[in-house]
Amino acid sequence: MGLADQHDILRPHAEVQYAHELAALAALDDRERPPSWKLSPWAVVTYLIGGTLADGTVIVPKYVGRRRLMEIAVATLATDRALLLLGVPGTAKTWVSEHLAAAISGDSTLLVQGTAGTNEETLRYGWNYARLLAEGPSEAALVPSPVYRAMQAGTLVRVEELTRMPSDVQDALVTVLSEKTLPVPELGSEVMAARGFNLIATANDRDRGINELSSALRRRFNTVVLPLPESADEELAIVAQRVNELGAALALPAIAPAADEIRRIVTVFRELRAGVTEDGRTSLKVPSGTLSTAEVISVVTNGLSLAAHFGDGTLSADDVAAGVVGAVLRDPTHDSVAWREYLEGVVAHRDGWTDFYDACRALD
Repeated sequence: MGLADQHDILRPHAEVQYAHELAALAALDDRERPPSWKLSPWAVVTYLIGGTLADGTVIVPKYVGRRRLMEIAVATLATDRALLLLGVPGTAKTWVSEHLAAAISGDSTLLVQGTAGTNEETLRYGWNYARLLAEGPSEAALVPSPVYRAMQAGTLVRVEELTRMPSDVQDALVTVLSEKTLPVPELGSEVMAARGFNLIATANDRDRGINELSSALRRRFNTVVLPLPESADEELAIVAQRVNELGAALALPAIAPAADEIRRIVTVFRELRAGVTEDGRTSLKVPSGTLSTAEVISVVTNGLSLAAHFGDGTLSADDVAAGVVGAVLRDPTHDSVAWREYLEGVVAHRDGWTDFYDACRALD
């Protein structure tokens, strides 16, 4: 794909979008690199956390949080242990796994998306059934999975939402992670992992419909728990950065800065997540949804679209109210009670929030 064509892509892969940063890091990186790695572990963490290089290149933070968590994750991938990124939805697990693969292997596209319908072939290999029937089992008839290809190439492979897969499908990874081989009994052969191969999985234990990992599989992973942002300022920084990136990718018209409105949304979500107001004086019912940072980003991005296309170009309470209410009211029975108590008991009496209160009330 040409450079001109890349500007028409809605969401470029991380290794394409941040190619200039990765190239700058590689040029200045004189530290030891594990086999098949494009960058040293130190450079990978710098790429994730951000900073300014000696040549003046600014590395945009990909993860806003504790540096130590990223150091543990990267160090794990330099060993023979796989990495499990665990956390509630919206804690940037997928985002971090993509950027880890981009920085370490230069390719984040080897991906298995876990669902309830994922089968073993998705993790191991499948067959071109026309060739299989015509020629019988052969290398030419085999269709390699992303895991298979990563083992051959000595690169990272990503498995998203591992706990969404049925337990018996999950356990297809046990031999891959413990023996570093993938048997192909139909051909009487096996694929042995090249140096540099490893696996990053993501999982959460909050949503419904998850399947617990077996103890045998869990032992093959080092687990790094990605927490929700510790402070409102930290969450605000994450939201502002991602909203700017999404706005550019979606080609939304420029609108006036909206830090105050974004902070208000962050405050609402943080208070309802914690079950208490910021001052600690009022206890709140906790809605059933996660109200994650990712949902804040979605609410703000939708609000920006409304403001740009149907408003006066300034993000207002009317632009975000519907998104906030929609994110909170996941369970019509339980969540409506929690939301109404918060709206009438907190928002209605908060200085400077009258416009937000009126906008939310208008949706009833």
